[in-house]
Amino acid sequence: MSFYENTLKNMNKAAKVMKLDPEVLAVLSQPQKTLAVSLPVRMDNGKLQVFEGWRVQHSDVRGPFKGGVRYAPEVNMDEVKALATEMSFKCAVANIPYGGGKGAIRCNTKEMSPKEIERLTRRYVQGIYQIIGPEHDIPAPDMYTTPQIMAWFMDEYSKLSNEYRPGVVTGKPLEIGGSLGRGTATAQGGAYVLEGYAKHHKMNIKNAKIIVQGFGNAGSYAAEILHDMGATIVGISDSKVGIYNEKGIDPKEAGKTKKDKGSLDSVKGDKVTNEELLEKPCDFLVLAAMENQVTEKNMKNIKAKVILELANGPTSAEADEYLSGKGVDVIPDILANSGGVTVSYFEWVQNQAAYYWSEEEVGQKLHRAMTEALGHVLSIRDEFKCTLRQAAYILAFRRIGSAMKMRGII
Repeated sequence: MSFYENTLKNMNKAAKVMKLDPEVLAVLSQPQKTLAVSLPVRMDNGKLQVFEGWRVQHSDVRGPFKGGVRYAPEVNMDEVKALATEMSFKCAVANIPYGGGKGAIRCNTKEMSPKEIERLTRRYVQGIYQIIGPEHDIPAPDMYTTPQIMAWFMDEYSKLSNEYRPGVVTGKPLEIGGSLGRGTATAQGGAYVLEGYAKHHKMNIKNAKIIVQGFGNAGSYAAEILHDMGATIVGISDSKVGIYNEKGIDPKEAGKTKKDKGSLDSVKGDKVTNEELLEKPCDFLVLAAMENQVTEKNMKNIKAKVILELANGPTSAEADEYLSGKGVDVIPDILANSGGVTVSYFEWVQNQAAYYWSEEEVGQKLHRAMTEALGHVLSIRDEFKCTLRQAAYILAFRRIGSAMKMRGII
């Protein structure tokens, strides 16, 4: 099942549970606009290479389209549609005034120079310029995109619009309108959700055994934050190797090893595959890698008590239903990883006002937003006796559907 089909399946399951107005479901089952662009770029060797790019705008019912841009060698339109759709629901769950969008370019940045990536980024901005803007569609970093890439993005848009427009993207460097706390926002937001979930269920993160699959930005910061909260990180992985150590792993030391050597390979512990790591016993399993990691193929081997989705779409609909039936709560991506878009919203607000907040203020606002979102989801789960994912979708459906009716769309 494709990522997009899985997203639609999750939507339909929640719609059935809540007896959703079919017109709301029909509108949200397709994006409002999809744009495919051809991007010719002169490479450092003098040859011209043509890249494929996309921008999908799913829904602007509750506000401007919002969503990251990923640069990845295997990305396709189906994936971008799924991510844009999830962004609409994520923003609604977080109760921020945005709709969902997503962008991507099919490329391998590991094989490109910084100058080639810059030329590609500027060409992409030129290709999608007519449909983006601070009040219309606001991109952000995603897989293999960085604050530096967002800086080039903002600079090119400002040149094309003939005015300084920092609010066209979020996730920028601090020097040009970025927000304090944005770099760790996805991980910190997920930690706040996990902390609230544990407190609600009378569990304790301190001394809990945690596995973190994926050691990129979200996963590495999550491991550090949870370790600082007293948890024992017993497993970590990157795209090359997994490390499992019952005695615990220091995520800061592991991060230093990865930075120095390019891999977690020499971190102390048993070397395992990513697939094997997922099946190791733990209290909390944090999925921070890619989509479709826990599926019907391995769901019966999962030994975690709770799963936290920091990645987008890492658990299939079938696995989610099976695990929930076995008493394993899956805290869904549209709740768990919404810290990133929440602080992106804070950045955009600061850009619009030209007034910037302290890191402490950003953290306080993020904690309140994530805690309130979790509370609403837990309340809806109790109301409908459903899974946490279904509860999150129901919350989003209610908010988006209400906005549709107010605006006269349905």
